[in-house]
Amino acid sequence: MSTVKEAVDVEVPVHTAYNQWTQFEEFPRFMEGVEEVRQLDERHSHWVTQVSGVKREFDTEIVDQLPDERITWRTTTGDTSQKGTVRFQRVDDTHTRVELVMDVEPTGVAEKTGDMLGVIDRRVKGDMRRFKEYIEKRGDESGAWRGRIRPGE
Repeated sequence: MSTVKEAVDVEVPVHTAYNQWTQFEEFPRFMEGVEEVRQLDERHSHWVTQVSGVKREFDTEIVDQLPDERITWRTTTGDTSQKGTVRFQRVDDTHTRVELVMDVEPTGVAEKTGDMLGVIDRRVKGDMRRFKEYIEKRGDESGAWRGRIRPGE
């Protein structure tokens, strides 16, 4: 399993950065290789991705969510095995540090080769940079979900 870490400082308040991240169906706008995310309910999403020419579909479950602080998820079905946490740290009234830590288990030959060549790491770094550009250009979130999900619920 590979661990990928990346942080960006965004020029928006913490609630704006957090609220935008909860809009999972917007992810294809800034995440390379993400073709579609469908929110199934407050905890579950269905993803369609294409990475290194390989199309994958999988479902994720949010296992911990605390508004303005963190969202933790894991895959539950499909060809992809991953888990991760995105954290939101207030820097000041108009700046937020967004830190993503992901554990990814490449499953096919193309993914394993891509992982060895650093493709996953570069993709996540690019996604975080594009999230920064996306939210700063918008200046405000496109929506929000501020519910609390506790581990084990």
